[in-house]
Amino acid sequence: MLLVLISSCSLTKGLKEGEYLVYNVKIKGVKKSDKGALYNMIRQTPNTRIPLINTSIGVSIYNFGEWTFDSTKQQIKRAEYEQERRELIQLNEEGGLNKKQTKRLNKVNSYLETLEKRLEYGNFFMRTGNPRVVMDSSKTIESAQQMQFLLANNGFFDAKTDYRVTTKRRKASIDYLITEGEPYLIDSFFTNSDDPKIYSLLEKSIGGSEIKIGKIYEQNALSRERQRVEDLLKDNGYYTFSKSYIEYNVYEDTVAYSVVVEQIIRKPSYADFHRVYTLDSVFFSVDPPSLNFIDNSEVTYFRDIEFDLYDDRYSEKIISSRIFLEKGALYSRSNVIDTQRQLANLDLFRFVNIAFDTVGNTLRPKIFTQPNQKFQITNQLGASITEQVPGPFFSHSLRNRNLFRGAEIFEFFFRAGLEGVVSATGEGGVFRSRELNTSASVIFPQFLFPFAAGSLETLGRYNPRTRTLIGYSYVNRPEYIREAITGAVSYNWNTRNFRQQYSVNLLDANFIRSNLDDAFRALLEDLQNQGNNLINSFLPSYVSSISGQVIFNFNQYGAFQKNKASLWRLFFESGGTTLNFVSDDFVENRSLAYFQFLKFQSDFRRYIPITKYQTFAYRLNLGLARPYGVSNGVLPYEKYFFAGGSTGIRAWQPRRLGPGSNTPNTLEDGSFDYRFEQPGDILFEGMFELRTKLYGYFDAAYFIDLGNTWTFLFDPTRPGANFEFNRFYKEIAVGTGIGLRMDFDFLVLRLDMGVKAFDPARPLGQRYVLNQFFRSFPGFRGQTVFNIGIGYPF
Repeated sequence: MLLVLISSCSLTKGLKEGEYLVYNVKIKGVKKSDKGALYNMIRQTPNTRIPLINTSIGVSIYNFGEWTFDSTKQQIKRAEYEQERRELIQLNEEGGLNKKQTKRLNKVNSYLETLEKRLEYGNFFMRTGNPRVVMDSSKTIESAQQMQFLLANNGFFDAKTDYRVTTKRRKASIDYLITEGEPYLIDSFFTNSDDPKIYSLLEKSIGGSEIKIGKIYEQNALSRERQRVEDLLKDNGYYTFSKSYIEYNVYEDTVAYSVVVEQIIRKPSYADFHRVYTLDSVFFSVDPPSLNFIDNSEVTYFRDIEFDLYDDRYSEKIISSRIFLEKGALYSRSNVIDTQRQLANLDLFRFVNIAFDTVGNTLRPKIFTQPNQKFQITNQLGASITEQVPGPFFSHSLRNRNLFRGAEIFEFFFRAGLEGVVSATGEGGVFRSRELNTSASVIFPQFLFPFAAGSLETLGRYNPRTRTLIGYSYVNRPEYIREAITGAVSYNWNTRNFRQQYSVNLLDANFIRSNLDDAFRALLEDLQNQGNNLINSFLPSYVSSISGQVIFNFNQYGAFQKNKASLWRLFFESGGTTLNFVSDDFVENRSLAYFQFLKFQSDFRRYIPITKYQTFAYRLNLGLARPYGVSNGVLPYEKYFFAGGSTGIRAWQPRRLGPGSNTPNTLEDGSFDYRFEQPGDILFEGMFELRTKLYGYFDAAYFIDLGNTWTFLFDPTRPGANFEFNRFYKEIAVGTGIGLRMDFDFLVLRLDMGVKAFDPARPLGQRYVLNQFFRSFPGFRGQTVFNIGIGYPF
């Protein structure tokens, strides 16, 4: 019925005489220039249409909104509210407003803002959908002109643009005809400056210039070079220099199709040379949070920094390690930015403002701050989804700043929730899983040990942090109750440009106790009799490890901007390492189970914009976890890898894929029983997703996921689970599907439909199963999996 309703709304229906729907737009003649950039110059692009149908969901929604929208009624309401607002304002001027009248005035102002928005953009349906695009010849001409400007700004000085319009049945097809001509290359680049110091600096940094000899001329390269020169000079004492002093002359050679670029550094109007500024001593002030606080400030000095603190509750030693402005040094804008950033990273101040007093060629930095609130409490109530069953949760966090007056942060966290899970003992239905987590941690703005003299100042630029944590977790599932006490000490830091983030867990110790259900214990004992020692993962145990992680963030991955971006996360963990230095009797004579293992994971993600409305993203995830020594071939259960779920291979339920070609148990109707989690030692995942804009807040995605898990050793209870080079490539599961997302900028709601295309759990020759989905929707039992999530999958 929905398709019939939408298809009845033809895009060409109701067009006036001489009006044509923009149905198709092409750019022809492009060989060397950026075709995607040229498409962005087009002022009118066709509406997104349903294939084979001359209609658009976005246009249908817009037309419905337009049909139900009465602008006259909105204008009458606006006039009424404006009159009421004038009356309230007049009352306020005459004698003031009481509490009720003030509240009413605020409401009237809010109503007027909403009405202005409706009159400008229409109602909700009009803002969500989009109007049909009717050809406007003036916009077509403007698009062609903008294309020619773009080509000229990118080295195609002789380029010509034209367009051709073909109409048929009230539809217009527009072809933009591009004649590029030969691109002009940069033959040489030189700087002209009467200031020998500036000239010397630019010559030394010529390797970092944005203007490259032999490359096609690009107007934006001049803008980037102008910004680079300004940054360079401001980092070398030129406090008052700005890019307005930089000019460029471009000389064309129309025979050789080349250009010579001249960079000119102009003199200031007040002197023959640009001044170089040095710094005097630094002034740092913490003002009272409000006028209600008594200012008992005392002036102290540390490292040539004058401290004026309203209350003696701050460590001058810690604060000075985050200030990179030194007396006698040249002014550097990078140092100013680093100082402001690292002081803000302490999370002690509401704001950090840096000003300069100028005396001749000397600057005196003045840093003004105000303390942040001492305590911060955050409560959250929400729902999480596991195995397609939502469950509520509540979390509470308390943050205490400057705990020991050394910029330490105390954090207390508590979370309790219910989740829907399937019993691992094979019982039907969905059961409640109760979870409780609580932890207390102290974050120190330095490395606690080993501590060397001068390390605070040396490492201050890298935002060093030491986190000490103690926590307790409780999980009550149908098959077991699992409790754990955790203690951890970790170091964290990052590079100045935030492209690399490092974390080292010096200690991660866990005491774990499990209370097993009788049926689940019998299941584990049966597996043990067959040679599978998974039961050891549920023994009372002590699990300790050291680990390290580094994250390479290239070009701000996660911001989802117009540029390409990548993220690569490397993780390594060594468990039970200290057991290598004790005797076997120590382990054998203890009541707790011990584990030794090595774990490695590499997670690479890439985001590539294709057009203004389409992007391609992919993720490659590889993991290895190998038990050894006293582990007896078993990992702690939390250290295993699992495949499937909304952020993995989406055609399989969470933790249900694999391992290898292992065939799950079957149900009475012959279909696979996916109720049981499938832990593995080896993980490989590859996810590829094309994201495209639909209309309004709605986006679509088309994805292909592939991967699996394997075990290192042969598992007699799961034949085909172990990794072997001669067959692993035949055991890579493949799933595909489509997704619908609602992107509100601050929140992304996601619904993905994954379909099994290649199932390694089936016999060879029968593993391709996608054709069964097209024969009878939604395919065989368990072939189609719906995933609900928040945020992008990667």
